[in-house]
Amino acid sequence: MIEKKFKNLDEQVEIFKHKGLVIKDEKYVKEILLRENYFFLNGYRHLFFKSEQDKTFINGTRFEEMYSLFLFDRAFRNIIFKYLLVIENNLKSITSYQLSKKYGYRERDYLKAKNFTQAPDRQRQVNDLLKKMKRQIRVNGPQHTATSHYATNYGYIPLWILVKVLSFGIVSEMISILKPEDQKDISDIYGINTNEFVDYLPLLANYRNLCAHEDILYENRTQKAIDDTIYHKLLNIPRNEDGYKYGKNDLFALIIIMKQMLSKTEFKNMTIELENVIQTLNYNLTTIKIDKVLNRMGFPLNWADLAKIERSNLDE
Repeated sequence: MIEKKFKNLDEQVEIFKHKGLVIKDEKYVKEILLRENYFFLNGYRHLFFKSEQDKTFINGTRFEEMYSLFLFDRAFRNIIFKYLLVIENNLKSITSYQLSKKYGYRERDYLKAKNFTQAPDRQRQVNDLLKKMKRQIRVNGPQHTATSHYATNYGYIPLWILVKVLSFGIVSEMISILKPEDQKDISDIYGINTNEFVDYLPLLANYRNLCAHEDILYENRTQKAIDDTIYHKLLNIPRNEDGYKYGKNDLFALIIIMKQMLSKTEFKNMTIELENVIQTLNYNLTTIKIDKVLNRMGFPLNWADLAKIERSNLDE
């Protein structure tokens, strides 16, 4: 196994220069590398290489240009994260309301295995999830004002309060093992097919965690592709032998999901914010075109038209 040895700032700068990156102000670059981390910045170099085989920078590529892609991804990620939190809060509210209405508001009522799917091959998952939720009550309950208040003053924690201390991942898993009729009650509120809705949730949870940990977002690909939607058709997304070229397992697939789960105003506002950071990046690019970035993201050139499509008027 090859050992990766520590490189000081001078050596990091020399590596970039050796690969053809134009660096005019070494002091500035070193300050950025120290603050942002060479490893993370280096993750944005690929779009500026001459080719997959020739891993040197396109002639004239400046450090500032690569750094602008890094800053773009951060800004884009922060916007996506903000609206994913909106979806998370909405989903927790809707789910807790539907389940509390049907199964009661005390833990001993809503945390029963019989309230979930009775499929034999899912019973271990049901039991494991109930243990996770009870552990969240035991560990995190006392640390939060609302849960602590209910536990101390009433002796129980209703689900609409408990969801505040449950991760998006746990809530997503909980929905995945609900009875089919309960899943449908929740997905119908969003106007989404139940099976597609359940498939969306782990993707949303994974992207939420990716954003929270500041991983590279713009070129992320998921293992599982989403099903074709009416939006793929209405945007005239090009196809190849594998199906639609964009919006399947890329970042635009996430945007399509968010279109279906945010309100019209929320999605419009998000689109405006995303357009602004894309325009800023376009202004800062010199050796590559913004189309190359959008292609890596899985965004068709008319991606913003998604905000103009009225969900209430869709006719599949």
